[in-house]
Amino acid sequence: MNSPDIVIIHSDGASRNNPGHAAIGVVITDMQGQPLETISRYIGITTNNQAEYQALIAGLEAASNLGVHEVRVKIDSELVVKQLKGQYRVKNVDLRPLYLKAAGLLSGFKKYSLVHVLRAQNREADRLANLALDKRTL
Repeated sequence: MNSPDIVIIHSDGASRNNPGHAAIGVVITDMQGQPLETISRYIGITTNNQAEYQALIAGLEAASNLGVHEVRVKIDSELVVKQLKGQYRVKNVDLRPLYLKAAGLLSGFKKYSLVHVLRAQNREADRLANLALDKRTL
């Protein structure tokens, strides 16, 4: 199967008791909405914002492995979007390495966009993150 040039990445990170048990969920689709890859992974004890970054990084790495040229990221973390767009400074020292990694991965694509969406528009990624959390913490 040929890989598409453009993909949409929905990513979500979740942390219970922030910081607490955390997981990521990612859905990568083609432009017609057909799923190409999903990720549902427990990531240990961390904060919600760190989990959001880790979900984005996992999605960007997976898209890079697919060989795509353009990513359109839809994420429900306003903080992550605004930091990566340069609208917010990265003040938290624990977020800085994650920010730098995400920014570096984004720069590897010919074109990218980052869009903050409401949680309702990110339902499947949220479900995958919570599924990984539920498996780990039950």
